[in-house]
Amino acid sequence: MQYTKLGRTGLDVSRICLGCMSYGEAARGHHSWALDEATSREFYVQALDAGINFFDTANVYSGGTSEEFLGRALRDLGVNRDEVVVASKVFMPMRQGPNSIGLSRKAILAEVDHSLRRLDTDFIDLYQIHRLDLGTPMEEILEALHDVVRAGKVRYLGASSMAAWQFAKMLHLADSHGWTRFVSMQNYYNLAYREEEREMLPLCRDEGVGVIPWSPLGRGRLTRPWDETTNRSESDAFAQTLYTEAADRAVVDRVGEVAAERGVPMAQVATAWMLSKPGITAPIIGATKPHHIADAVAAVELTLSDEEITRLEEPYAPHPVVGF
Repeated sequence: MQYTKLGRTGLDVSRICLGCMSYGEAARGHHSWALDEATSREFYVQALDAGINFFDTANVYSGGTSEEFLGRALRDLGVNRDEVVVASKVFMPMRQGPNSIGLSRKAILAEVDHSLRRLDTDFIDLYQIHRLDLGTPMEEILEALHDVVRAGKVRYLGASSMAAWQFAKMLHLADSHGWTRFVSMQNYYNLAYREEEREMLPLCRDEGVGVIPWSPLGRGRLTRPWDETTNRSESDAFAQTLYTEAADRAVVDRVGEVAAERGVPMAQVATAWMLSKPGITAPIIGATKPHHIADAVAAVELTLSDEEITRLEEPYAPHPVVGF
């Protein structure tokens, strides 16, 4: 495994981040494919054995049970907490009623404590806003996040999908007030959706913000022929809003061509392309089969030629902005 700094911080993270959305009690969340605790544990063991030290979850995943599974796995496996990087998120609704969603000071201060309890840890390494709360002033959001850092509950702050101008404004406000600034951006980016290359990625490179893309494999679309389906692809309603055959089939086909020429799985090619892009720290990989982690780790050592990268990018067509 290779390691790199997260943005301009001194924090060392593996080039692959294991996403934990697939681990939790399925009945408690919106993902029928979520794996139970015993099955999930096998993937944590495999990831740790492969040298992955970066784990991303969220309070909302499977009603909080994803955080619980991760916390118990790290404890039961005897992992040195100081050697791993645990990331979680806040924003999505956790219950019914007022103040159940968003980034108000009340919500942030309550939810960070709930996440710490579920993760069975004294601190969260990277605490991210899952989306931007348009109903709360940016100043309130940023000051509350700064306070949880000052309280020792959080080490670093990250953001997720939003417009580049919104992220630039938040970085400016944090700097002007002396508040803790965001060190990472978790955005939607892959070979089939490259709209982030227009503004967000250049902004992050200029500001020294690490980029940890979600859905780097297009929720599985970039790992298999277009017409091949899985249980997740057939039940993932969100994915249906992200991809269309007319725009994306040609990209998937091109990944398949390069993979066949290289004699490697398509997932390795799509991940290697991601890792070749400037400013990308660590794609967040979901894994529900052992080869998912194996392919991600192998991709770290797979170097694509300039000609292969050009061929992979050539079929891309502009997309409407999605993922926010």
